[in-house]
Amino acid sequence: MKKVSALKISNVILSGLAGLASFVFSLAVFLHIHEINQQVLASIVAGLFCLIISYIAAERPDTKSVKAMRDLGDRLLAVEQGDLTSPAPESVQKSLPEVASAVDTLFAEVRTSIENAHALGMFDPVTSLPNRLHFRAEADKMLASRKDGERAAMLFVDLDRFKAVNDSLGHARGDQLLTMVANRLRVVVTAEGEGDGASRPLLARLAGDEFTIFFPGIVSEDHAERIGRRIAISISEPFELHGHSIDIGASVGVAMCPENGAKIETLMRSADIAMYRAKSLGGGRHVLFSAELQRQYEQKVSIEKALTQALHNGEFTLAVQPQLDLVTGDISGAEALLRWQHEDGVRMPESFMGVAESCGIIADIGDWVMEECAAILGQWQQEGKPRRLAFNISPRQLDRADFFDRLRAIFEDAGVPLSLVELEFTESTAMRVSREQQAQIAALRADGAYIVIDDFGTGYSNIARLRTMPLDRVKLDPSLVVDIDKDDQARDIVQAVITLVRSVGAQIVAEAIENSDQADILRAMGVRTVQGFVFAEPMEVDQFFDWVANADRAVANRVS
Repeated sequence: MKKVSALKISNVILSGLAGLASFVFSLAVFLHIHEINQQVLASIVAGLFCLIISYIAAERPDTKSVKAMRDLGDRLLAVEQGDLTSPAPESVQKSLPEVASAVDTLFAEVRTSIENAHALGMFDPVTSLPNRLHFRAEADKMLASRKDGERAAMLFVDLDRFKAVNDSLGHARGDQLLTMVANRLRVVVTAEGEGDGASRPLLARLAGDEFTIFFPGIVSEDHAERIGRRIAISISEPFELHGHSIDIGASVGVAMCPENGAKIETLMRSADIAMYRAKSLGGGRHVLFSAELQRQYEQKVSIEKALTQALHNGEFTLAVQPQLDLVTGDISGAEALLRWQHEDGVRMPESFMGVAESCGIIADIGDWVMEECAAILGQWQQEGKPRRLAFNISPRQLDRADFFDRLRAIFEDAGVPLSLVELEFTESTAMRVSREQQAQIAALRADGAYIVIDDFGTGYSNIARLRTMPLDRVKLDPSLVVDIDKDDQARDIVQAVITLVRSVGAQIVAEAIENSDQADILRAMGVRTVQGFVFAEPMEVDQFFDWVANADRAVANRVS
């Protein structure tokens, strides 16, 4: 900057001197020359002198430093064409070395920032693997370069039980575990995918605990399945993480190209479908995509769409099944059972609840069930015939932050006390509720609601959780009682379960009782409440009290 300022000052001085010299020379000529010819000649000479002086003054600023500054301006304008790599012009380096160094440093920092931004946009910051965007772009190129007849494989990897690690050890430890998983996957990919850049497998982390691998030039389905099996086995080995032995697994879906798709989107969807089948089978395994899985997937999508329309069109109804007190013979209450009035006929919950759970619409259906149950109980109250009504709570409903507030508001608005409400949670749901949810359930129980574990005996109960869970009743799964009138071992198992449930202070309810022998055995074991076809099939709400009245008359006649 000092050199530039000095240059400006020298230019001003030179221009002033040139003007002064021109003035003096012209004045002298016109004072001493009187003849025309001499005046003309002198004027020409004076004019030339002034032009020379003016030229010198004009060209003086085009020194090396000023030229360097012009070159620097041109270099900066070149950025518009994307030039971030060329060094400062040579003229700048020679005349203004400090400026040249600063410019080169600036462009180096800009390039580094752009490269870092590009890396953030194309790579996962936790595992340093390509992210979804990068994977899609690179896999597309690899698929396009595949020769006719060559096969490829897409693998989807989803970790099992990873959420439990995040919940118990925190997200920082979870990220460390993801890095360890990525390293194991790299080992498998490196061992299975020898080749050049065009045929080397591409490993990426898509999101959360999901990874994907594209293998170009795969040999056969057996080869792809071997890789899937090796990945599942690799992830099943325990991880040592800060003194903790972490036992997770991986569900792996495998899709083949071109059999299961010729485009990346199709292959990824097929592998994803196969992965979900592996997870539904318990995880820790691989599944190869097939035409049957495609058919089931299409059916699932169709049911999802139909369920949404059914909820909108009012196609759901409730039936009720009475619950009988084996000691008094009274109808102690009823269970509300969902029915779908489909165009092909009435559908039972087992035909669509799995899909409803997986797609999340079960939460909206569950809200509808609560509103219907509140309306039914409100009507029974108005008629002076209050009975307790049980209904199921979905784990998806529990996941909603406002679920407990919504439940209370629905029954409060209908004027129904919680003492008439019986909330049924499946065994698996009861085992996974958080402490906050458990506290909310306890508050509902304190306000009169009955809390029930449904389908007990089908899952993996934590006995300590069973003891601490706010609980009134336990419903035995039908599979436990189906053979108690025929099999001694079945009776022994049911008796053991009854003893266990009683030890935590809960009552027993047995459902799906099909004959009187089963009821008599359960009564002898101390079971008080039952429901099943032997007493009453599920019926429409309007029929319930007519049936109750008939049942009461039958009991009265037997007593008399």
